[in-house]
Amino acid sequence: MPRILLFTGKGGVGKTSVAAATALCAAERGTRTLVLSTDAAHSLGDVFDRPLGPEPVELGPNLHGQEVDVHYSVEQHWGKLQRYVRDLFRWRGLDNVLAEEMSVLPGMEEVAGFLWVWRHFRSNDYDLIVIDSAPTGESLRFLSLPDVGRWWMEKLFPIHRRVARALRPAVQAVTDFPVPQEETYDAAAELFHQLDSVHDRFTDPTVTSVRLVVNPETVVIKESRRTFTYLHLFGYSLDAVVLNRMLPEEAAGGYFGKMRKRQQMHRKTVEETFSPLPVLEAPAFDREVMGPDDLRRLGEALHGDRDPATRLYAGRTFDVRSREDGGVDLIMPLPLATKDEIDLTHRNCEISVVLGPYRRTFYLPRVLHGREVERARMENGELRIEFGERKER
Repeated sequence: MPRILLFTGKGGVGKTSVAAATALCAAERGTRTLVLSTDAAHSLGDVFDRPLGPEPVELGPNLHGQEVDVHYSVEQHWGKLQRYVRDLFRWRGLDNVLAEEMSVLPGMEEVAGFLWVWRHFRSNDYDLIVIDSAPTGESLRFLSLPDVGRWWMEKLFPIHRRVARALRPAVQAVTDFPVPQEETYDAAAELFHQLDSVHDRFTDPTVTSVRLVVNPETVVIKESRRTFTYLHLFGYSLDAVVLNRMLPEEAAGGYFGKMRKRQQMHRKTVEETFSPLPVLEAPAFDREVMGPDDLRRLGEALHGDRDPATRLYAGRTFDVRSREDGGVDLIMPLPLATKDEIDLTHRNCEISVVLGPYRRTFYLPRVLHGREVERARMENGELRIEFGERKER
């Protein structure tokens, strides 16, 4: 079964370079690898210094690259639905060109990315699929899409289909309004079935690992903490944090001395915040990372002798579960710890857990905002923090 590595992070942190370097490193060690960009503003081809297209392009032995193009992908995967939307816009009076552009509705970029991953996963052409995702906000929208789609399919889709079936003869008798045909609904049902299938693979920690790319900067780390929390909320497993662009030791003096000192402080924050995830460190190079030679250096710095596809962390760092009484529990595995060793601090949207000399601060997901901690207890090696019902403002 193929492995999937998904790299995400704030825009500009270097996740495209890290994803490309990881893919090249794996391919040169004999792993059949595809590196796939789902970012609308593609830079994967720029990093390899090679043009890429909407279908996989060979970049070297065991290595292919692809930049997902929404227009091409929609025609390939979503042709019947796109034609209906296009006909609808034409009926409203839009010219052909504008109707073609408008038929790519919001969310189709995310859908296209999912469907390409599903196609490549099922083909068994690759042992490893490396995803260079869009910046954090778009990535979370991409990863949450199947949950939204499942709700729509279960709640609204059956009703919409029955209404259309009942009204279609009457509407077509008096107007040329393009009522969706049965084949359009069949195509929609198949689409969401595929999304659900690939979502199952994405949330299977034995198949997919998410790796969060950060820079040693305050703003980046704060956003990454929120991303870290939300990825767990949607059931995705992170197995590493990549700390990118660290100044080397020789930069300790002179102009860069203070910057390196701050970076080392941020490094400690990253280790404390994302513990127990391993932190992979990559140096800041003396030039842009571009082309196979630079990517090879970056890959060696990140992975050393280790297989890049190896699952680096097998557990869940924390979980959020609803209770029947309306409360919500935040659960963290803390093996061998006792309640007397733990100190909690809850302030606004953050909660800090202190265990001995170590502190871990969580940015709470929105479901816990406006709730007060009722109690905390240790149970079977897990810290369970119980939040009450949300207070009305």
